[in-house]
Amino acid sequence: MECQWKPDEQGLQQILQLLKESQSPDTSTQRSVQQKLEQLNQYPDFNNYLIFVLTKLKTEDEPTRSLSGLILKNNVKAHYQNFPNGVSDFIKNECLQNIGDSSPLIRATVGILITTIASKGELQNWPELLPKLCLLLDSEDYNTCEGAFGALQKICEDSAEILDSDMLDRPLNVMIPKFLQFFKHSSPKIRSHAIACVNQFIISRTQALMLHIDPFIENLFALAGDEEPEVRKNVCRALVMLLEVRLDRLLPHMHNIIEYMLQRTQDQDENVALEACEFWLTLAEQPVCKEVLCGHLPKLIPVLVNGMKYSEIDIILLKGDVEEDEAIPDNEQDIRPRFHRSRTVAQQHEGGDSIEEEDDEDDLDDDETISDWNLRKCSAAALDVLANVFRDDLLLHILPLLKELLFHPEWLVKESGILVLGAIAEGCMQGMIPYLPELIPHLVQCLSDKKALVRSITCWTLSRYAHWVVSQPPDIYLKPLMTELLKRILDSNKRVQEAACSAFATLEEEACTELVPYLAYILDTLVFAFGKYQHKNLLILYDAIGTLADSVGHHLNKPEYIEMLMPPLIQKWNQLKDEDKDLFPLLECLSSVATALQSGFLPYCEPVYQRCVNLVQKTLAQAVLHQTQPEFYEAPDKDFMIVALDLLSGLAEGLGGNIEQLVARSNILTLMYECMQTVFSQDKMPEVRQSSFALLGDLTKACFQHVKPCIANLMPILGTNLNPELISVCNNATWAIGEISIQMGSDMQPYVPMVLQQLVEIINRPNTPKTLLENTAITIGRLGYVCPQEVAPMLQQFIRPWCTSLRNIRDNEEKDSAFRGICTMITVNPGGVVQDFIFFCDAVASWMNPKDDLREMFYKILHGFKNQVGDENWRHFSDQFPLPLKERLAAFYGV
Repeated sequence: MECQWKPDEQGLQQILQLLKESQSPDTSTQRSVQQKLEQLNQYPDFNNYLIFVLTKLKTEDEPTRSLSGLILKNNVKAHYQNFPNGVSDFIKNECLQNIGDSSPLIRATVGILITTIASKGELQNWPELLPKLCLLLDSEDYNTCEGAFGALQKICEDSAEILDSDMLDRPLNVMIPKFLQFFKHSSPKIRSHAIACVNQFIISRTQALMLHIDPFIENLFALAGDEEPEVRKNVCRALVMLLEVRLDRLLPHMHNIIEYMLQRTQDQDENVALEACEFWLTLAEQPVCKEVLCGHLPKLIPVLVNGMKYSEIDIILLKGDVEEDEAIPDNEQDIRPRFHRSRTVAQQHEGGDSIEEEDDEDDLDDDETISDWNLRKCSAAALDVLANVFRDDLLLHILPLLKELLFHPEWLVKESGILVLGAIAEGCMQGMIPYLPELIPHLVQCLSDKKALVRSITCWTLSRYAHWVVSQPPDIYLKPLMTELLKRILDSNKRVQEAACSAFATLEEEACTELVPYLAYILDTLVFAFGKYQHKNLLILYDAIGTLADSVGHHLNKPEYIEMLMPPLIQKWNQLKDEDKDLFPLLECLSSVATALQSGFLPYCEPVYQRCVNLVQKTLAQAVLHQTQPEFYEAPDKDFMIVALDLLSGLAEGLGGNIEQLVARSNILTLMYECMQTVFSQDKMPEVRQSSFALLGDLTKACFQHVKPCIANLMPILGTNLNPELISVCNNATWAIGEISIQMGSDMQPYVPMVLQQLVEIINRPNTPKTLLENTAITIGRLGYVCPQEVAPMLQQFIRPWCTSLRNIRDNEEKDSAFRGICTMITVNPGGVVQDFIFFCDAVASWMNPKDDLREMFYKILHGFKNQVGDENWRHFSDQFPLPLKERLAAFYGV
């Protein structure tokens, strides 16, 4: 009965009219078309009309027919479960009948439609689909074979997992051998489809493919020299993936594969070259890399270096011939969204500042405007990772090339040389040191090259050597570098401004307080840039200012600096609306500035504080509305709230007790309590809680009198958030509990049972990140300091990991209170430490200079233990100590 469906002539004309209108560029026409489409969706057979136009109405032009199919695809996506059976059967039949349409556009549209239906869970309810498509592959008619393959390729891409599951009776056992037969087909398009289908199953190590892995690899080798670029590209892609999952099968042929990939990396077709270049990136991650590649370096290095030149198309896209563009406003589409990294509390370490989570900000993203991955970026990234594998051995092959490139008269070649120099900076740093006294001044000169693209890449490369520059006498390298970089921050080319600002931020991180003598000059430049920059670079400028504040800290707190820096920041702050995403980087910047200026920020703090509280309040209110009436209110952008909470933390940390009045006059504690629970407890975004706990800890330190009344409500929430699966949330909650303990003293007693068990479990967990371990140890110590009777009985369960996690952090207040706690607990329960006493000795020895009364506590415990066991036993015991430990304990504590 269904197949007899016929369209009503008038209805058909109406729909064709709509399809014509929807091709109009006019937005109001577009809007009315959208509304009419929505209305038509009320009619059950509307979708029959759409498929009819696509497959039966051969009199219409192809774009209109294809469009009809694409509207149907969107309906399938949105409402397929509501289609009446008759309609969905009619559509499925029509699709299978017309997969071989003579028009490539219609075939492709039908293929997309089939895939969309399949991905709506219909592979199970359309059992004839896969067998039918596989059957059609054998058709004599090229169009049918190509159409069926196109649809199969899309299904393999979209539904790879379900194809390999028991739900469908494992069709791949039939499909994969079938695909392999088509690797030798006479049509390049079909060969390409066949490889692309099989490629979907490599990374997941699909069983059906692993059974045929050898014929697959043999067939790939047979196609190595294929004249069709798309086929070569798919061959390269397959080999790159096999390198990750079946290296064992490639190893016997590795020499030939490397030779082949060397050729392909120089392929005339850039897409093929790019796929092939990925091979070196993947190979560098394999342990065999050094062994299999070392003999090929003399050939490979020149190929990669050559790939690092800008192509002609790059230069057109980059407007490389436009030198001055600072007055041209940015295209808003080019500005990439900024993500705020929520606040995480970390400890200071010996010999350096707090270890942040690894932050790869200086990766090879020098020319972000072509954000597309291209051969230049891939070659540079490959050289970077290979430099990390081969270290200075790579220089043998690079130095001769570099000499020629860096001093080349053609700017394009010189530019690529500067990129090479930056790419090897991390891996070959040791071997480069002898050349840097000559190279750095040369690069500083290149900063004033007449080509903007040379100036911008030079900024990046110099930032990669910032660490070395800062380690040298400042007048020789740091001062000239900084002077020139600051000029580039005021360059007349926007790309150079951006590169200089980013490079300067890196330099700030490396140089820290070395910059103090030049602060006036630096601030002069950064403030001048405020008036000069277009939108996109302003966002990077905020970052450079925030990093400067982090790097020089309280040295920024001088009236003349504050008068330079604050007015432009506050002016921007007042210009921006509450909904403006630019608030993120500005809030982050102000947070760093407030922390650095401390009391110097007081005159500005009230409006900033108020606005942050308002942002939190607005976001919470919107979240509640969205939860109660999701159909009327959309979910808020929680980033606003997270950034505002983090800036409040920065204010509390910077202003300390001075924030008390502001807290007293606002409802921030109620808001913070709401952020931690109700709306956000099941939240997808744990960052809200992460930032709330950081703020709780900072307010506890700054003005505990306002936090204390809420403790009974807050502690249970902190207890439930000690879940190490969410590392940062857990870390900040742990830290806040420690800060609260110090303030509460013995009143902490009723709350110990809410948190102690979880903390002990976390400190004993394998693979817990260092920051979390350290904060957990400090909090256990602090709890034991204020409530020794409650915590000491568990001493034996945590003393060993406790000692090992705190031996490496610097002497500071937090470490001090934690060790007082451990000593107090040992006095209450000396038996708890006996088995692990050597760890305690080692932790004590990690102190450089403890306060006198703490040193006294250490002395008593060490001597108490020694007297308890007697000299003879103590000697046996202390003979196990490494020599430095033995010497330190003898020198400091006379044991």
